[in-house]
Amino acid sequence: MEITPALKSYVETKLTRLERHNDRITNVAVILGVEKLRQKAESTVRISGREIYAYAESQDLYAAIDLLADKLDRQLIREKEKQKDHKHHH
Repeated sequence: MEITPALKSYVETKLTRLERHNDRITNVAVILGVEKLRQKAESTVRISGREIYAYAESQDLYAAIDLLADKLDRQLIREKEKQKDHKHHH
């Protein structure tokens, strides 16, 4: 699948907001694809030795990217909460 500059820019814009929740993101890999009429987006985000994975699909690729960003956002928030809870128990 060809990634247009507009699409690349859209993905980058959506995923830069993840840094608000975690400033220790070391790597973000995004895979975009089309399967019949489904547009798919998946991503692996690496943060300090751990990986967070999310997958989304929709009839529209931009919608799939939005869903993906939201899922990653929630997972990073959850991860941050776990870190906080862990620190309070010591």
